[in-house]
Amino acid sequence: MIDPVLAARYRTLILGRQDRPGAPILAAGARVLVVDAGRQRAGLLEGEALVFEAPVSTALNGLGCEEGSYRTPTGWHRIHARIGAGAVAGTVFRARVATGEVWRGEPRDEDLILTRVLTLDGLEEGWNRGPGRDSLERFIYLHGTNQESQLGHPVSHGCVRLSNAAVAELFDHMAEGDPVLIAEGLPGDGLGLGRLHFAGVAGSGMSALAQFAAMKGGRASGSDRSFDRGQRPDARVKLEALGVAIFPQDGSGLEGDCAGLVVSTAVEDDTPDVAAARRLGVPVLHRSELLAHLVARHRTVAVTGTSGKSTVTAMVFELLRGAGLDPSVITGGDLVALQRRGLWGNAWAGGSDLLVIEADESDGSVVRYRPAVGVILNLQKDHKEMAAVAEMFRVFRGRVGEAAVVGEAANLREFAPGATLFGFGADAEIRAEDLRLEPAGSSFTVDGVPFRLPVPGRHNVENALAALAAGRVLGVPLEKLAAPLAAFEGVGRRFQVLGERRGVTVVDDFGHNPAKVAASLRAAHLRTAISGGRVLAVFQPHGFGPLKFLRQDFVEAFVAELAPQDRLWLLDVYYAGGTAAKDISSADVVADLAARGVAAEHAPSRAWLAERLAAEARPGDLILVMGARDPSLTDLARAILGGLRA
Repeated sequence: MIDPVLAARYRTLILGRQDRPGAPILAAGARVLVVDAGRQRAGLLEGEALVFEAPVSTALNGLGCEEGSYRTPTGWHRIHARIGAGAVAGTVFRARVATGEVWRGEPRDEDLILTRVLTLDGLEEGWNRGPGRDSLERFIYLHGTNQESQLGHPVSHGCVRLSNAAVAELFDHMAEGDPVLIAEGLPGDGLGLGRLHFAGVAGSGMSALAQFAAMKGGRASGSDRSFDRGQRPDARVKLEALGVAIFPQDGSGLEGDCAGLVVSTAVEDDTPDVAAARRLGVPVLHRSELLAHLVARHRTVAVTGTSGKSTVTAMVFELLRGAGLDPSVITGGDLVALQRRGLWGNAWAGGSDLLVIEADESDGSVVRYRPAVGVILNLQKDHKEMAAVAEMFRVFRGRVGEAAVVGEAANLREFAPGATLFGFGADAEIRAEDLRLEPAGSSFTVDGVPFRLPVPGRHNVENALAALAAGRVLGVPLEKLAAPLAAFEGVGRRFQVLGERRGVTVVDDFGHNPAKVAASLRAAHLRTAISGGRVLAVFQPHGFGPLKFLRQDFVEAFVAELAPQDRLWLLDVYYAGGTAAKDISSADVVADLAARGVAAEHAPSRAWLAERLAAEARPGDLILVMGARDPSLTDLARAILGGLRA
C-alpha cells in the first residue's frame, strides 16, 4: 500500500533540483519518476498524487556518472525507450534485447536483467550527458531483477533494479520522454519530508503535528483563520517559538518550497490554501495520513475509545517518561507537565523510538494506524452510532502489531482475546483493588503495588489502569510506574481546577458527550460531598450536529447526575463556521430538561452568565464549565472566577 505522505518527500527532491542545468520545466500536473537513492525507493508523481512507490537497488559503488565507475548516475534524465512491452514476467534481456529465455525463480549467480527495460537519457550536459559520463551510452536503465531479496540495498552495477512486478507496473505508467530524477538524500531535514504546511494550524490535532515536525528537525509552516483575525496570540507565539512559520490563510504559504499541505476533516475544499495546492500541484495530505506515517516509523502506543483518550495518552506518556524511556507524544489534549515548560502541551519529541498517540474515532481515522500497542478504552455513543465505531475498532484491533490493551466492558469482549484487560472486575488482569475515591484524587493497588492518582473520579482510575496496562505490556514493571503516576499533573481542561474565590471552586472541563459530562459531574460531587455545596454546571454544546444526535442522551445524563439542589446553564451552541444546519438550539434542550424537573436555564450571553453565577454561588459550591472545540471556554471560566472576587 502506497504511503501518500511520501508524495511530499518526492516533491521536495524535485524542488531541490529544479535549478540544475538541463532540468525540465514541469507543469503542475507533470508525471515525474523520482529515484530516492537515500532511501533506496522510487516514486512516481502524477501531479499531486503518488501513484507508484517501490523499493529499488542502486549501485553498490554509490552514486556517480563516470564511465567505468559502476556507479548510478544522479540528476535529471528522461525515458529514452520502453523495451519489453507484452513480455512475460521473468523475460531475460541482454544488451537491451530479449533473449527468448525466461527466468522462473530458480537460483542464479548471474545478475539478470528481466521483464522490462526503461532506458535513461541524461539531460544534464557535462554531468550525465556527454563523453565519458553519458547515461544512455553507459547502458544505465531501470529493469527487473532476479535478486529481489536484495531490493532496498545498493547492490547493482549501476542500473536501478526493481522487482519484476514493480517494473511491469511502472512500465505501464510511463511514456518515452517522461522525466526521471535520480536524487541523493535530503540533508538537514529531520522528518525527510520537506516543508509541510498545516491549514488550520491552531487546531489541537494540527498544532500537535506541526510542533512535532519542528521538534524532530523537520520544516513546518501553517495558517489559521483565527490568527488572521488577530485571535489566540499566545498559540501563535508558541508555534513560532518552535520555528513554525505562520502565513495568512490566503494560499501564500503554498508558494516556493512547500512539499505538502496537511488538512483536517474540518478544512473545506474551498479554503484558499487547498485551492492554491490544487493549482500548484502540491500534495494534499489528511492529518491522519501524516500521523499514520509517523506511527509506522515508531514503536507506537495508540490510544482509542469514545472517552478518556487524551487523559490516557497523557498518562502513558508520563509513565513511560517517568520510567526513563524518553517517549514522544502527539495528542489532542494539553499536558500540564509540558505547559510548565512553556510549550503548547500537546506534542513532545523524545529521543527513543517510542511514540504515544491519540487515535481518533470521530473522523474514522483510527482505522489508518498500525501501532505496536493498541489501547481500546470504551465504546459509547458519541460522534457516531456505536455499531459504526465498533467496526472501526475491529479494523484497528486487527492492525495492532505487538500487544493490545482492552477495557473490561461487555461491549468490548470481542476485542479481548489475546489482549490485556483492565478494569475493576474479576476478569481484569490489571485490576484496581482497595479503591478509595477522594475529592482531589484516588488510591488503589494493582497486584499488591500501591498507587496514588492525583486527579479525581472513578473514570480517571479506569484511565490509569489502562495506562498501567500499556506500560506493563511494554515491559515496564508496575513498581516503576507508581512514582510517575503519583506525579501525573493532568491534562488541560480535564477537570482542571482554576482556583477558588469566596469559598467557590471553579473547574474548567472538556466534557462534551453524555458519558464525559456524567463522569465530570460525578467527580464534582466528590468535592461537594465534602464542602456541603452544590454543583453549578455550565455546558456549551460543541456543534449543532452532535447536539441533535445526542439530544436525548444529554437529557438522560443531566437527569441522572445532577442532584436536586444543583443548577445547570446551557450556553448557545458553539458555531465554528461552515455549512452546519442550525436546526436545534440549547433552549430546546433546556425545555426538555425543565419537563423532567431539572433546574436548567438558557444563558443568553456570557456576560449575563458570569453575573448570574456571581450572584448565585455561595461558599462550598463548585462551578463546572464544560464544553469542547471552543478554546475561549477557558477564558469564560477564568472570567467567572474573576467575577467571584466582587
